[in-house]
Amino acid sequence: MFKKILFWGCLLVCGGVANAAVDTSLVGRAEKYLNSITGLAGGFVQTANGHDERGDFAMLRPGRVRLDYANMPIQLISDGDDLYFFDKSLDQITTVPLTSTPAGILVRKNIDLTNADINVVETTDGKNTFALKMNLKGQEGLGNMTVVFDKNPVRLNSWSVVDATGAKTDVAFNNLKTKTNFGRDYFQIQRHKTISTSGGDDFYD
Repeated sequence: MFKKILFWGCLLVCGGVANAAVDTSLVGRAEKYLNSITGLAGGFVQTANGHDERGDFAMLRPGRVRLDYANMPIQLISDGDDLYFFDKSLDQITTVPLTSTPAGILVRKNIDLTNADINVVETTDGKNTFALKMNLKGQEGLGNMTVVFDKNPVRLNSWSVVDATGAKTDVAFNNLKTKTNFGRDYFQIQRHKTISTSGGDDFYD
């Protein structure tokens, strides 16, 4: 079960595409849109290894993300610093830094796709959508992430993550609406046993 959602903790890296074309106007449109978003809520369909999982998605910039899976006892929540994988069946949380996840790029306080540590390596311009393939600079060779946007108006459509083994996970969003009035503790998980990725167990309140 945990493997099905482990991609959220994969590092965003890319081996690169030789001579890949990057349309700076598309990068600019994506950056402008992402910086205009404060909060979103809607549904998602995750596809990996031929299996689909559905659920509810929410984000609130800066730094907060929540995914609730409909048919798995799994919840993913970021409080702005870390991303927590909450297995409700075990009452257990595994923690990874938000900066090492795909969601980390989309919920930064300031999203800079040209001058910061994000490396856009390829853009694709379709009839109704456009896409940016990207990684984090200095972490080449371990995978990649492609974010797809609707064109008119520009809005988040989907993303795909390929990890270091070549395994691909697609996440398509649906019925996304602007939303900022989340409850005070909506992006928090209350006290549970935590398995720290840095070693040892601790507790998170």
